[in-house]
Amino acid sequence: MKALQVLSVLLLAAAAADGQSFHYGRCPQPPVQEDFIMTKYMGTWYEIEKLPALFERGKCNQAKYTLLPDGTVNVYNAELLSNGKINSIEGVAKVKDPSHPANLDVSFFKGVPDAPYWVLSTDYQLYALVYSCTDYFGLFHFDLAWILARARVLPDGVISLLHDKLTDAGVNVNRLLVSNQTGCDGLIQ
Repeated sequence: MKALQVLSVLLLAAAAADGQSFHYGRCPQPPVQEDFIMTKYMGTWYEIEKLPALFERGKCNQAKYTLLPDGTVNVYNAELLSNGKINSIEGVAKVKDPSHPANLDVSFFKGVPDAPYWVLSTDYQLYALVYSCTDYFGLFHFDLAWILARARVLPDGVISLLHDKLTDAGVNVNRLLVSNQTGCDGLIQ
């Protein structure tokens, strides 16, 4: 048990130093989009706001989702780094339970556990609100959240509505970072 406590403290310290979102206790279980329609969700989404994430360091962050013949989803995430290079990663998302299609698991690396990808809310045409949370030993959790849009900007009223939904889900919206989507057109395909 002592080793587990040391590991927990080290993980929390590392996460706190890098602005990650670690919290004591188990993951919250916010409601997800009812009657989620996967095919309408496909296409390109631009990141408008997010909780800090160690793996996101650039600007012009976007995701492209493509439905595959086997019913899984190809996930292509890309960002523009400060050195002008494009950083991208490709993975696969799958619905865990067909009766809950807005609850997906996404995998980017073989041998690494899948990460949750929960669509909390979307109108498919303007915005999407995504949440991810992973429990560690039942003692603490790490969460991520993204406000996404079909365009590189989103009206303030929509952002405010999505902040309210995140607050209701137990997410501290004061930790959200605004994503830089300026000067991005045509840079990432």
